[in-house]
Amino acid sequence: MTDPHPALRQRSPSAERNREPILSVLRDVLPATGRVLEIASGTGQHAVHFARAMPGLDWQPSDLDGDARASIAAWIAHEQLGNVRAPLALDVHRPDWGVATLDAVVCINMIHISPWSATEALFAGASERLVAGGVLYLYGPYRRGGEQTSPSNEAFDRQLRSRDPAWGVRDMETVVALGASCGLVAAPPIPMPANNFSLIFTKRPGAQAV
Repeated sequence: MTDPHPALRQRSPSAERNREPILSVLRDVLPATGRVLEIASGTGQHAVHFARAMPGLDWQPSDLDGDARASIAAWIAHEQLGNVRAPLALDVHRPDWGVATLDAVVCINMIHISPWSATEALFAGASERLVAGGVLYLYGPYRRGGEQTSPSNEAFDRQLRSRDPAWGVRDMETVVALGASCGLVAAPPIPMPANNFSLIFTKRPGAQAV
């Protein structure tokens, strides 16, 4: 079959490298069935990889960037998966996310390349839409105890802040505390390759964002 949009399909080497380690965690923490919103889906490689591996999930990718949404749509067309929806133009700061009730929210490598207000909006919006027991999954680098976990992360943090002072590697403890304020309880962090972590939050029954 002819590939309908080969030029639009962006490829991220890091997405290729980390998709299997992330999938191994997602298999354990996501429900077998239900609707999952992926925020800041980027190229779309993760969306189609995870959706193919977990066919019982209804996967909703999203990205604020138009080129990223075009790449996501091209990957969906290429893979011909029935459980991946067309990408949404989603800004976590806006009240309308285009979805109402969710079983899980997945956000990979976003909170260090966005202002802190985006992380606050992510947690508030996830808390509002997740069902009781629903999961928010985060992946990326973090400081622990106010310290970087590796020299490479320290250099990465400097690079990010030089591009935008509002960006940077976040303190894990601050992120966990933010989740608790929104009724999202953190499990113990899971160390991942390349000095990253998986953070898994579960919505308490009756919890509401504050």
